[in-house]
Amino acid sequence: MFPTHAQPLVTAPAETSMLALLLTEGPLSRVELARRTGLSSTAVTKAARPLIDDGYLHELPPERTAPGAGRPVNPLAVTVDREYFVGVKISAEALFGAVCDLRAGMRATADVRLGEDRGPEAVCALVGALVERLLDADPVFRERTRHLGISVSGDVDRAAGRVRYSVLPGWRDVPLAATVARATGLSVTVENDVKALTSAEHWYGEGIGTEYFALVTIGAGIGSGLVVNGQLIAGAYGVAGEMGHVSIDPAGPVCHCGQTGCVEAIASSDAILAAVRHATADPDLDFDGAVHLARGGDPAARAAFARAGRAIGTGIATLVNLLGPERVVVTGEGLDTYDLFGTHIREAYAAHCFKAAAKCPLTLRPLPWEEWARGAAVLGIQALFP
Repeated sequence: MFPTHAQPLVTAPAETSMLALLLTEGPLSRVELARRTGLSSTAVTKAARPLIDDGYLHELPPERTAPGAGRPVNPLAVTVDREYFVGVKISAEALFGAVCDLRAGMRATADVRLGEDRGPEAVCALVGALVERLLDADPVFRERTRHLGISVSGDVDRAAGRVRYSVLPGWRDVPLAATVARATGLSVTVENDVKALTSAEHWYGEGIGTEYFALVTIGAGIGSGLVVNGQLIAGAYGVAGEMGHVSIDPAGPVCHCGQTGCVEAIASSDAILAAVRHATADPDLDFDGAVHLARGGDPAARAAFARAGRAIGTGIATLVNLLGPERVVVTGEGLDTYDLFGTHIREAYAAHCFKAAAKCPLTLRPLPWEEWARGAAVLGIQALFP
């Protein structure tokens, strides 16, 4: 069905802009597509024809745009089951996988725990096995899948398909895309996990229709992804948007990145736990215990969460002042303890935003691990474009 794994589905600008709009906001009439893309009606019809012929688009039954309107229109819609995409999120403890359709609807999910060996070779073998398991969930998946997206924390060179650095042990300059492509026969795109999740939210979630958008994750790490002029921003060196490594306290703790006073060094779950352990002189305390102490009113535990909240709020304000997004989504496993630092996040955010920037809303959006795998699958959908 797919003669080449590397060839994009569309290359012409007219086809590209029209298909992207239908994927994220369709169905739409040709008139609306022309208005939204700036193309002529003739150009829209010409661009749509090969995609209809190849089964990626179809016309819906005629409908009138308004009572008493003239000739009915036939909206164009994406044929969602024309192609499928696999996404795999690599976390520190497990792999989470999903098969998604053309509009990122999840059709199957699976996960597997990592073994003691978390080096690149062992993890890549597990990724290959998980992909096989997902493709076997329905015969049509194997017939209609050519793209695999992989998301992983750390410094990722998307263009080269390499993980330059990850918190996973021994992960330095790993050719992840090439290794997994050889094992699966699929075209592989690799991206930082927060950036992949940001792309999914921008195309199919809270960011639909925005030109300037940001997503912030809180929990084991503090991350962020940025969209400017409708495009995910990687920056000249691939690490744009690392809010977690903005230094906000020169006298603060040393971060694992080597800098001092980073937001992540103050506000990650490990940083909060370290602060509570130090304050309570209890080196065996776990994070659940720290949460229990804070919710029980322990002053030291509550102070650690409050400091974390102020750090996150200050970091988000810095991001908003620089970027000016229309909205910011806050997500991550840290939302489970939002009751302990949410007020401090919002107060610090309001205090540090410059003037009208404070109008940018913060939207809380809990996203389970399967949504991170969906974010990885969206990398495959985006690979349809040049």
